[in-house]
Amino acid sequence: MIIGLVTAVAASACYGTGSVLQAVGSRKSARQEAAKASSTGTTQRGGPSLSSTAKAAVTWEFMVGTVLDFVGFALGALAARMLPLFLSQTVISANLVVTAVLSIKLLGIRLRKPEWLSIGVVCFALVLLATAAGHEGGGDAARSTHWWLLIISVVLMGGGTVAVRMLGSRAAILAGLLSGLGFGAIGVGVRILDGIDPFDLPTMLADPALYAILISGTVGMYLHTVALQIGSVNGATAALVVGETVLPGIIGVLMLGDNSRPGFAWVAVLGFLCAVAGAVAVAWFGEPDAHSATPADDKKPEPAAVG
Repeated sequence: MIIGLVTAVAASACYGTGSVLQAVGSRKSARQEAAKASSTGTTQRGGPSLSSTAKAAVTWEFMVGTVLDFVGFALGALAARMLPLFLSQTVISANLVVTAVLSIKLLGIRLRKPEWLSIGVVCFALVLLATAAGHEGGGDAARSTHWWLLIISVVLMGGGTVAVRMLGSRAAILAGLLSGLGFGAIGVGVRILDGIDPFDLPTMLADPALYAILISGTVGMYLHTVALQIGSVNGATAALVVGETVLPGIIGVLMLGDNSRPGFAWVAVLGFLCAVAGAVAVAWFGEPDAHSATPADDKKPEPAAVG
């Protein structure tokens, strides 16, 4: 349990730092596009074009952030095998706190009291969940569950990408939520993936859960990049937190045998609800000023309080 918690916390730190660095790279790319007066930086609906997103992905800040995301993924996958999903996913989702703190320095963001209070609620929820968590289930699931995970991943990621491109500049929260659902699918997929222990490559390659992981991870990363380009980094991350916490936690309890300590079920439920409510509050308070955040290294910092 302790090793699993340490691993989840390390994954959270990697994800949080990576998100801020990716936001810095995304916004640097957007400013360069604007300086060139390019008409190819956005779609007709005001969202970032594929070329704009690709240019954001090749900035050094974004690449370092992506490396940290991969490290976080590996640590998160290990945590998902060692802890109940409602605990591992929620601890990993505490990267919201890391993101918020680092964004003060790297993005020139000044958090307001409601946002600090919301972040405090998330931290309180993590304490409750860590106190209540029992042993993780065995992770055994019917073969149909592996196929359903793949089908749902394809539908969510494919349909979500179309919806985000149609909404354009209004899609920040939706893109963040969908990326979170994709990362949540990764947690479930890693938990049920065949061929890990003992390692058996042919068995792993034959498992639909592996392809659900690959699709959810790839498209989820793209949607997260879009959310960072058009919205508040804290709001986008908060929406991601909801997506990667709620469904995996419910699936872990209902289908994979995860449970709380005897007599602590109410503490786990309270912690879970507080974590989601706190994340939603950060998204709610942070999103209205999404476009006024300015990286700290910019020579024209924005003095207004933003989220």
